[in-house]
Amino acid sequence: MPYTSQNAAQPSRARASTPSSPGDGARKRRRSPLWARLLLVMGVTLMVISGVGVVGVKGLVSAATSNVTQQNLLGAANTERKHVSVTGAKNILLVGLDRQGDQMRSDSIILLHIPAAHDRAYLISLPRDTLVHIPAYDNGKVPYRGGDNKINAAFAYGSRGLTDHEALSHGFELLSLTIKEVTGITPDAGAIIDFQGFKQVVQVLGKVCMYVDEDTTSIHIGHTADGKKAAPYEINTDGTVRRKVPGVTANFYPKGNHCFTPSEALDFVRQRDLLANKDFDYGRQRHQQQFIKAVVKQVMDQGLSSPTKLPGLMAAVGKTMTVDGGGISLEDWAFAMRGINPDDMVTIKTNNGKFNSRSVPGVGSAEILSDTSIQLLEDVKNDTVDNFVMAHPDWVAAS
Repeated sequence: MPYTSQNAAQPSRARASTPSSPGDGARKRRRSPLWARLLLVMGVTLMVISGVGVVGVKGLVSAATSNVTQQNLLGAANTERKHVSVTGAKNILLVGLDRQGDQMRSDSIILLHIPAAHDRAYLISLPRDTLVHIPAYDNGKVPYRGGDNKINAAFAYGSRGLTDHEALSHGFELLSLTIKEVTGITPDAGAIIDFQGFKQVVQVLGKVCMYVDEDTTSIHIGHTADGKKAAPYEINTDGTVRRKVPGVTANFYPKGNHCFTPSEALDFVRQRDLLANKDFDYGRQRHQQQFIKAVVKQVMDQGLSSPTKLPGLMAAVGKTMTVDGGGISLEDWAFAMRGINPDDMVTIKTNNGKFNSRSVPGVGSAEILSDTSIQLLEDVKNDTVDNFVMAHPDWVAAS
């Protein structure tokens, strides 16, 4: 089990017998006869399109999924690959990867829960600094004997000494095994989202517009007085800020509506250290979720209606992901969840988006999941997240 706060308040368990669906209002609105769905399947991006002129549904979905790299990521965390069905509640593990040189950091860890009705989706982020027990693991190159550490260390320990697809598979497998031990949840599928890849998606779109909910200062991109691009801060090996670079002005994304260029988009979703609300990792998680939803909506609004833009979008979207369907084809995943719209996605904050950290010898400052967060994960396991949302509406993040 994860480490929990000893003084955390016990969660309120008020339950209603017939909870209303968070997306009911959106689903009641009339949809276009030439409807198009861009879904959060295996990473918030598989396209399901129907009624689009002369090109058939199967052909479009096959074209979209053919661009997605597929490989076994879950490994020993999910060995039930035969006779599996796409019906019922599903849990998909999503890992946002931030590549910086040869380093691969699992900076975003999200459980995508889809209730049995397949009519909406819940995104639950696990803070990368969450203190957990990581099980012993041998990746065939550098074994790990197991121990207590931050959850994002699991990906690093699993991939040690490996490169390319082997590093991805073993890093993801150990992270999946850790989450299974921590939560009791066996992921039905998994995906790695490469945020570098989203830069190509934005390039096809031209720009992505969204509401920035807090002033955000970049630690990665800035400019000198003569306009030359330069890094505004020196960065430590763990990705944190060391010191400000004199004479360099950092990129600044003020609170309010903003349209991001490709380079700005990637820069924005990486920021955590200098957020105005001092919410650090919670803020970055929220911004990544908001940004992905904005991309999904803009592709639906602009890309799917453009025959010239659609092939490039499908290729760019597919290249952002490495996917393990858990024995279910991506086409079957897509068609089973074609009723889910971006507006049907609900993001839930662990620890209610508030820091609950303590210093741990040999680990440093780590995040401790509250009792209520543990109950949330239990509800994910039991497909009762609707009840949790009704009991804790303030835990739902603004989109």
